[in-house]
Amino acid sequence: MGSYELSLVTLAAIYAMLALSLNLITGFCGQISLGHAAFFGAGAYAAALLSKSGGPFVAALGAGMLVAALFGLVVGLASLRVRHDFLAITTMGVGFLFLGFVRKQKALGAELGISGIPDHGLGAWGLALLAVALTVATAILSLHIRRAWAGRAFAAIADDEDTARTMGIDVVRYKLVAFVMGTAIAGLAGGVFAHFTRFIIPDAFGFTVSISILAMVIVGGIGSTWGVLVGAVMLTLLPELFRFINDYKLLIYGSLLLLVMRFAPGGLAGALAPLFRRAGTAAGGAR
Repeated sequence: MGSYELSLVTLAAIYAMLALSLNLITGFCGQISLGHAAFFGAGAYAAALLSKSGGPFVAALGAGMLVAALFGLVVGLASLRVRHDFLAITTMGVGFLFLGFVRKQKALGAELGISGIPDHGLGAWGLALLAVALTVATAILSLHIRRAWAGRAFAAIADDEDTARTMGIDVVRYKLVAFVMGTAIAGLAGGVFAHFTRFIIPDAFGFTVSISILAMVIVGGIGSTWGVLVGAVMLTLLPELFRFINDYKLLIYGSLLLLVMRFAPGGLAGALAPLFRRAGTAAGGAR
């Protein structure tokens, strides 16, 4: 596998981690976020600054997670009184505020961003394997949460917050848990991304990135761990296969979302589930 292929694997793993992190918030708990790239960026900037100050790679990744989680906690607390469309607008505003902030901070490189991020020391293969391992760990965590009591509480909140509260579920607590967990993983992905590219600029964490992450979740299947993984990998690799139409990426994403919502509201996971059930039934009958 050459350097180009390894770069694609690393990038696909980073975006799969991001999509899974958003799925914890939007897919599991029903909180629509249109500013997820801000938490991705917070983790990337925190990790880059710590690395440039001489901190070790592992500590930089931890710093990215911590800063993004704290940022997510603040946004989560501020968003407790809003739902649905208003929550989406609030989180979108957070994304724009983040961009405006980093663009004005000379300590963060302003418009030029941060360059010269120290080498992680793992080599291309090592970073790719780390990114894939972290993505697999995130997927396993998601599956565990889905089956645990927290996952059931998330599902109840996503269905109807008022009913969940009547059933004795601490809605505020679980919404914050989902937000903090999702943003912490986004920050971890940001730390890996910063050391993968070794330079970061504000535009790498703009609104279009948030929409791309959301598209991965919707195309894969909101709430489905495996579907979101497939959606993230597919939407990361397709632009590379069709570079000649890269300028129309948002148009393609928008068209794809419309087609998915019209013909497969459950995403790839929902569309393929009947096929897997039929295959399982056929295999059981063959025995």
